[in-house]
Amino acid sequence: MKDFARIAKSLYKLCDQKTFYEITEERVKEYEELKNSLTNAPFLPIPDWKLPFKLYIDACAEGLGAELHQTQLINDKPVEGPICFIQRQRKPTAARYGTRQMECLGLVWALGKLHYSLDGTVFDVITDCNAVKSLLNMKTPNRHMLRWQITIQEYRGNMTIAHKSGNIHKMQMFLPDGLWKIHLKIQHGYHRKSTIYKAYV
Repeated sequence: MKDFARIAKSLYKLCDQKTFYEITEERVKEYEELKNSLTNAPFLPIPDWKLPFKLYIDACAEGLGAELHQTQLINDKPVEGPICFIQRQRKPTAARYGTRQMECLGLVWALGKLHYSLDGTVFDVITDCNAVKSLLNMKTPNRHMLRWQITIQEYRGNMTIAHKSGNIHKMQMFLPDGLWKIHLKIQHGYHRKSTIYKAYV
């Protein structure tokens, strides 16, 4: 479900045994919004393993999110659509991470979650953070970056990391806050023109 982590933000707090269970107007609203999202799900095309994928990633102070997309021919027209949405709230151990580390963590986390979809396939990673492009080739990484470097080595050769600035990000990322600097929706395969810089790995 898209935007799940953001919508259910206050509902997550009820999972803590120390939290006093209280039904508030905000929580009722979130519950109703989740129900509406379940009954109005977006069109999710069946992945074609012969075609390349696009992995859109982003991170913020409150969580991580990613979307896996693929362009397919529908009625003889190329249409890019989402295969799946994933998101999670930030864990306490990542509270000290800066923007650079959070964005790189977002890539590593997304690759781990979608490994069975991306393993052995060709795909582009689209990010609005330049630091992600240098993760594989960083010469003096700290211990976190070094561990993440090793983790994603298996994708070298199949993965292309491309940077798009936040204000021209093509998709609407579904992360757990309102950072929506990237607020463009994909409609009928429409592509907004923008300059894209690729780092081949």
